[in-house]
Amino acid sequence: MLPAMAYSIYWEDFPVGDVREFGATPVTREMIVEFASRYDPQPFHVDEEAARQSLFGGLCASGWHTSALAMRMMCDEYLLKAASLGSPGIDNLRWLKPVFAGDTLSVRLTVLATRPMASKPHVGLVQSRWEVLNQRRETVMTMEGWGMYRRRDVAAPAVGENPR
Repeated sequence: MLPAMAYSIYWEDFPVGDVREFGATPVTREMIVEFASRYDPQPFHVDEEAARQSLFGGLCASGWHTSALAMRMMCDEYLLKAASLGSPGIDNLRWLKPVFAGDTLSVRLTVLATRPMASKPHVGLVQSRWEVLNQRRETVMTMEGWGMYRRRDVAAPAVGENPR
């Protein structure tokens, strides 16, 4: 059995309308090429000459790289301290502007809705919108989705107990 974690953030800590801003992740050419070489080797992500000839006009990060950087900032800011139970998915993911070497990214999290999970009352759902901003405060990516968190004030079913 795994040891119990000491969490400082629960479902109750995400009031509707809450806005949090965090992160300051610099993006380098090396990061862009390394990620793209492994996961999205399109020419405008890995080849500077091809990138200059592209719609983007220069080497830019994969949207998936931008998403991964946002996830890291979320983990560092709150998810690793939270009683998180994962997510059923992301909705409305949009890459609005290219991310270039020299950009510094941050995240703005807005809580859109919350509700207890009907089938598992010890779990609360949080719907959020994340905006990834560059150093000029331009929105380069947006996404919305639901997170699942333990509730502080509702006991979870005992291990082996059917929660249905």
